[in-house]
Amino acid sequence: MSVLEEMRIRSLGVIDDAVVELSPGFTAVTGETGAGKTMVVTSLGLLLGGRADPALVRIGAKSAVVEGRIRVSPDAPAALRAEEAGAELDDGTLLVSRTVSAEGRSRAHLGGRSVPVGMLAELADELVAVHGQTDQQGLLRPARQREALDRYAGDAVAVPHAKYATAYRRLRAVSTELEELTTRARERAQEADLLRFGLNEIAAVEPRAGEDVELAAEAERLGHAEALASAASVAHAGLAGNPEDPEVVDATTLVAGAGRALEAVRSHDPALAALADRIGEISILLGDVAGELAGYADNLDADPLRLAAVEERRAALTQLTRKYGEDVAAVLAWAEEGAVRLTELDSDDDRIGELTAERDALRAELSGLAQALTDARTEAAARFAEAVTEELASLAMPHARVSFAVRQTEAADEASGVEVGGRCVAYGPSGVDEVELLLAPHPGAPPRPIAKGASGGELSRVMLAVEVVFAGTDPVPTYLFDEVDAGVGGKAAVEIGRRLAKLAKSAQVVVVTHLPQVAAFADRQLLVEKTNDGTVTRSGVTVLEGEDRVRELSRMLAGQEDSETARAHAEELLATARADV
Repeated sequence: MSVLEEMRIRSLGVIDDAVVELSPGFTAVTGETGAGKTMVVTSLGLLLGGRADPALVRIGAKSAVVEGRIRVSPDAPAALRAEEAGAELDDGTLLVSRTVSAEGRSRAHLGGRSVPVGMLAELADELVAVHGQTDQQGLLRPARQREALDRYAGDAVAVPHAKYATAYRRLRAVSTELEELTTRARERAQEADLLRFGLNEIAAVEPRAGEDVELAAEAERLGHAEALASAASVAHAGLAGNPEDPEVVDATTLVAGAGRALEAVRSHDPALAALADRIGEISILLGDVAGELAGYADNLDADPLRLAAVEERRAALTQLTRKYGEDVAAVLAWAEEGAVRLTELDSDDDRIGELTAERDALRAELSGLAQALTDARTEAAARFAEAVTEELASLAMPHARVSFAVRQTEAADEASGVEVGGRCVAYGPSGVDEVELLLAPHPGAPPRPIAKGASGGELSRVMLAVEVVFAGTDPVPTYLFDEVDAGVGGKAAVEIGRRLAKLAKSAQVVVVTHLPQVAAFADRQLLVEKTNDGTVTRSGVTVLEGEDRVRELSRMLAGQEDSETARAHAEELLATARADV
């Protein structure tokens, strides 16, 4: 079991520097009103990741510091989570600290390692249950009451609840997608029509990749056919001669003559022979070029009909590139992507059908799981109410009866509900049930919500009874009660002390109290008292034993430490408490 062994508090509220040593069993924190008892609760709240209020820092101090030492089992969930965060255990002890600066900055350390404050809050659920006046107010909320009942029910609710939560999340996702598909049907239909028009327009033209480049070159050639043919003829005549004008000397003839002149003397000089070879190569090249020029001129098509056909094709392609891309390649890419998107849009009807079927199946599944949750809660509610009622009998409320109302609300329409027990009821992430804790404080009184049917003292006892019942099913290592006995006195106060002592047999219990009947049952009593300057120093939190404890109980009973009657009553309370223990 985890045990909070000690807290050191510095510069927090009225506390200058104090050490709070706690018992592994039942510790009562007492003192005059305003002495700083509540700072114990505040300090523990800071250690557990609570909100840091810079107003709590003592005037003149730069920061407030709370340090805690918690003994934990190495295999406890809190220890394992702390080690995951990099914390180290010191011989089975986990050191926790929280610093709050006067400027509002907050820092947390766990096992010697700096950690986010949220990490302390994670550990809080495993280590301590804090109950004060605000927590009692929280218990008045139906949502908290349902959580309490679910916690008590254990796996009987947890197992179907986990399945329900999974189905609920999937139903939300399916419903959202289905709503999006159906509400955007017009937009999707318009998009599909535009895609079909574009794809049909492109298919009618049937463009080929690179066709626009080829046609541009052909149009350029056909548009200048006469000039190209004339130039080719002149060039051919200059190279190979003109049969109609034999007097003109052509390049082929001149090069041939030069070659013959060199051939006659090439044997006399290797350098000249090399030049003769090069002239031979030129002669061959001139012949090839002349032949290609002749073929070019013969094959050149100056047909204006072909040119008109090319320009018409180019115009058709231009219509496409103006709408769908800068060139034919881009148009073809648009068509490919558009075809894929159109397939998606056309499949939406099928998708709507699939989602509708899945939604209906999920709603049916939720109906069954919600019914299972309702049944489990109803069964657990009866057991929980009976156990709390039995505890109340031990808390001087022998005629009080606690019960749970587990009910459902009719859905506004079929679409917003699920069928449970033959009715269409509203549902949410935790099922269809609204849970409310009812109290009949005496015979003949109708059960009423505890917010309306319980006085402050009764509410305190109901709260304590609930925690005692919880301790037997889902205990936490430490319980901290901040004046949970408010509004209680007499015999009821004695019974509260007795039940707290019982709770302390299975968990650590720390109680801030003003009732001597409660403090007498504690294994350890701490006194918080101020010095003359209004602060609580290290010596201001002391462990009371023997005569000192009798004196403090006397003060709590009669306001006078030295009253013989009060002392006798205090000794009697201690004797009664020891006998019960």
